[in-house]
Amino acid sequence: MFGSVPPVTRALILANVAVFGLQYLLGERFVIAFALWPLGSASVLGPESGAGFGLWQLVTYAFLHGSTLHLFFNMFALYMFGGEIERAFGPRRYLQYYFVAVIVAALTQLAVSGIAAAAPYPTVGASGGVFGLLLAFGMLYPRRMIMLIFPPVPLPAWLFVTLYGALELYLGVTGTSQGVAHFAHLGGMLGGYLMLRHWRGGAWRG
Repeated sequence: MFGSVPPVTRALILANVAVFGLQYLLGERFVIAFALWPLGSASVLGPESGAGFGLWQLVTYAFLHGSTLHLFFNMFALYMFGGEIERAFGPRRYLQYYFVAVIVAALTQLAVSGIAAAAPYPTVGASGGVFGLLLAFGMLYPRRMIMLIFPPVPLPAWLFVTLYGALELYLGVTGTSQGVAHFAHLGGMLGGYLMLRHWRGGAWRG
């Protein structure tokens, strides 16, 4: 079953699983170095913490995860939606699209954390890239039905994506669900939308 997954999606899943294994082997220092930290974290937490923003974190944070469950849900979504998008875009553009979503998600999270001026905490997870893929799926296959787990009802992809985006915005603005980077998720959608606009009118396959 996994062998039918297109090569870039397969490589992304394997890379995420491998890095999660490294987290356990190398410990907290590894996560501190490669998670996404807000600007100015080092001055707040002190140099002894090892925390601080680095440019590489705009990408590396997306390969770290906070728990096995966190990893599972992100990789399941990558498996469910990534293959379809990779076949539509082709490997090269698919990879471009994914990492633009990841980076714009990181930049959005940095902007929001800077405005909020809250105590610095790290952001980890592939959700920014996954939400970018979700947006692409909804735009490419708007009438494709998606079965929700809870409640178990089918929704067309365009409606599912719209409702999910609206929920993320609500949770982010209200702070209802603490510890989840809702604005990073929205940033992933924004990055994906910008790429689709950039490619509009041209061939996607590459």
